[in-house]
Amino acid sequence: MDRWRGRVALVTGASVGIGAAIAKELVRCGMKVVGCARDVDKIQNLAAECQSAGHSGVLVPFKCDLNNEEEILSMFAAIKDQHKGVDVCINNAGLAHPESLLHGQTSGWKNMLDVNVLALCICSREAYQSMKERNVDDGHIINLNSMSGHRVVHSTDVHFYSSTKFAVTALTEGLRQELREANTHIRATCISPGVVETEFAPRLYSQNADKAAASYTKFKALEAIDVANSVTYVLSAPPHVQIGDIQMRPVEQVS
Repeated sequence: MDRWRGRVALVTGASVGIGAAIAKELVRCGMKVVGCARDVDKIQNLAAECQSAGHSGVLVPFKCDLNNEEEILSMFAAIKDQHKGVDVCINNAGLAHPESLLHGQTSGWKNMLDVNVLALCICSREAYQSMKERNVDDGHIINLNSMSGHRVVHSTDVHFYSSTKFAVTALTEGLRQELREANTHIRATCISPGVVETEFAPRLYSQNADKAAASYTKFKALEAIDVANSVTYVLSAPPHVQIGDIQMRPVEQVS
């Protein structure tokens, strides 16, 4: 990770869970991390924690609603003005609503598409443009995908969510191909974890605490730091190595 010291990473959804773990780990490795979320209070607390720990990097909290393209574009403009631009873009933000295909609410479907797919594409596009205008040829775009982007489980609550993650699988490979056609060495990777113990299940099943709790009691789930470690592994790969996808799941997870 030495070559990334002092360089700028954007981490979306950095206030909690996997995003917070990634942001903290990159700061520990000496990067300047812009962590964005709608609730920046938690990122500010995390920034103070990183500073108290003596990490060599810095975490910069930024308030941004990824449902709003104007806010995303304003964020990239601010990063350009204050930090020159983005060298690493980690599209971590994602959400799920228990909206089935037969009875789901359109608003829930739209929210998942806006955050899981469109915001990811907008951030990837703007990150690439930031790299290109500064002649950065070794940048990296990392999409937080899911095992749900590779198979469909028998659960009506996550069928639409799964479709957004299948989109991430296709978009990451499409991005890789377009980067090659652009004759750049900028890399694109997606990371696809299985069950990770975070706020994901409690938010998905906010109306059913027992169901949320059961999500993490059947077996030892992955932890957020496990996913963060996979991000640093990807970033540490030699410049000629393209890691397309990391699929990771708990040992006891069946599917």
